Amino acid sequence: MKKRNYFLFIYIFIALSIFLIKAQAAELKPFTTDGCSSFPDGSLEHKNLWLACCTAHDLAYWQGGTFKQREQADVDLKECVAKVGEKEIAILMLAGVRVGGTALLPTSFRWGYGWPYPKFYGELTAQERMQVENRLAEYANTEQN
Repeated sequence: MKKRNYFLFIYIFIALSIFLIKAQAAELKPFTTDGCSSFPDGSLEHKNLWLACCTAHDLAYWQGGTFKQREQADVDLKECVAKVGEKEIAILMLAGVRVGGTALLPTSFRWGYGWPYPKFYGELTAQERMQVENRLAEYANTEQN
């Protein structure tokens, strides 16, 4: 019996070590946005009316973080779209992102989509925050050029 426990311990230790190494080695991909994902970027008259709202929302989703941060990003999207005069669209968009944006699904628009899947809810580590800052600086440079 002791020999079995020893091998179980070794197996768990190796598996946990591999998991921790993989988690620490996760690399944030450069920021990308698909606009409002599967939703129009604006109205028929103004094709990009709320596109900036969706881009800001994508920025929050790309970097990920806690569940509370996701909730705030979704509320910010709703408020931004409402400010451009589309309160009903804002409510519809909020419902869509609350259902479709979960970190649990391996979609291209999930919470934390900049990180390899799975990247669940939680505070970003100091190393992850550094990667976010570096990628944001890269993105700012490409936007200026």
